[in-house]
Amino acid sequence: MSRALPGLAVWVAALALAWLLPGHLWHAARPAPFPLEALGPASLALGLMAALPPLLVYFAGPSLARRRSLSALEAPPDLAWALLLLALWPAAAGPPGWTAWTAALLAASLPSEARWLASALPPESPFPQAWGAQAARASRRRSLARLLPRWLAARLPLWLTASLVVERVFGLPGLGSDWMARVIARDHRGLALWILAFALLWIAARPLEREAA
Repeated sequence: MSRALPGLAVWVAALALAWLLPGHLWHAARPAPFPLEALGPASLALGLMAALPPLLVYFAGPSLARRRSLSALEAPPDLAWALLLLALWPAAAGPPGWTAWTAALLAASLPSEARWLASALPPESPFPQAWGAQAARASRRRSLARLLPRWLAARLPLWLTASLVVERVFGLPGLGSDWMARVIARDHRGLALWILAFALLWIAARPLEREAA
């Protein structure tokens, strides 16, 4: 518990700052209602973002960080994937919806997230590779189990705010645009709820480890 106190102090300070902002004395505009219709698609997209990179790294191993094919997918700017999908979208299908938004978000984020996870794994050569593929996968599984909670706590808030770019390109009200609208309007209650959600995510993602003896 003592190791979590500095982080808890930071989140408490962020909550206090959100609540003490001057608020509507600066901005009279009120934010739009929360986009409840975005919860399902955004949860699906964020769930895929949380599940696919670990699966790729588990089967490919640390060598995935050095794959040229992954570098080629990671090289274009994030906005380029959304613009490319928008350019290829057939006009007869109507405006792009949540399926296109999810595809653009995954294309822009998956390569860099997979590379980050792969580069964070310990090397497997010569051991445990010398003991066989089963030993290498077991070592990989233990490493990912310890790494994933901290990775999710660090990356999920960034994915939510980074989704604002794709939401604006496709004209969809989403979680990222809701966060930005409340920042602009100095919405005390809305900002406090968002920060509380991030804080709860950080607390839930901390691994339950025993103190070293």
